[in-house]
Parts: sequence; C-alpha cells; structure tokens
Amino acid sequence: MIRLTKLADYAVVLMAHMAENPGAIHSASGIAAATLIPAPTVSKILGAMARSGLLKSHRGLNGGFELAHEPQDISIAHIVSVVDGPIALTDCTEESHMECDILGSCHMPAYWRKINGAIRHALEGVTLSDLTQTLPDFLAAFPSPEDAKPTEDRHDNI
Repeated sequence: MIRLTKLADYAVVLMAHMAENPGAIHSASGIAAATLIPAPTVSKILGAMARSGLLKSHRGLNGGFELAHEPQDISIAHIVSVVDGPIALTDCTEESHMECDILGSCHMPAYWRKINGAIRHALEGVTLSDLTQTLPDFLAAFPSPEDAKPTEDRHDNI
C-alpha cells in the first residue's frame, strides 16, 4: 500500500486550515483546537514549515504563523516534501538517494522513476487554494478515478 505518513497528512490538513484565512496570523493552539491535531504535532509541523519558508513566524503576545506565499503557490507536493523528504516510492528513484541492493540486475528503475514522477506531478498539481474550494468545484477540476482506470482490470492476472 502506498500511503502518506500521518505527519504529512496532518501537515496538509494544518496548511489547508491556514489557507482558508491566508492573511491571518494563526496560533499553534488555535490550529490544534480547530483541526483536532495534537498540539505538540502542530508545533512540530509549524516549525518545519517555517524553516522551509512556507510559513512566516511572528513572536510576541499576538504572535503565531502565517502563510509566506499565496495559497495557489503552495503545492501539496511541497508540503509533503517538507515533512517526509523527497517523494520517492522506491529506493531506485532519483529523489531517494538510497542504494538498492539489486540495482545492477534490475530493469525497473526507469519504470519506477516514471511512476514516481507521475505521482509527484499529481501532488504538484494540487495547491492549498484547491483545498479551500467547495468539494464539487475541486472535483470538477480533476479527472475522476473511473476516467483513469485502465481498460482491463490488471488485478485479475495476479
């Protein structure tokens, strides 16, 4: 199963919440209360987002965090990469920087890079601005899973 980490999921939820009111300064406790994400996790994510330049931090009594860019300029891929590192499905993808034990005898790296690129491209194509739309408007902008299905069900051959 290919799955984002819980931290990446929470980061997207948190950033989407902030994108609903992009000019506001948001407190960690306010975000935690609004999203039901535990406060220590919110603080960890906010720190990572600020260090990456996606958020600006403000100190003081009325301090907090605000988006450093317009919501339409922040992709889901960027958010995921901040908390999880480069998007890499396997060890042999370019972004992974890990070594594969069977790389010399395996013919799959080019295929995995193509698949990895498609997933990364899909995540780059969705922005925080998209996540603030009503669901019908958001869904209209992207093909349905039925449109993306192959003509034959490949699971029958497994």
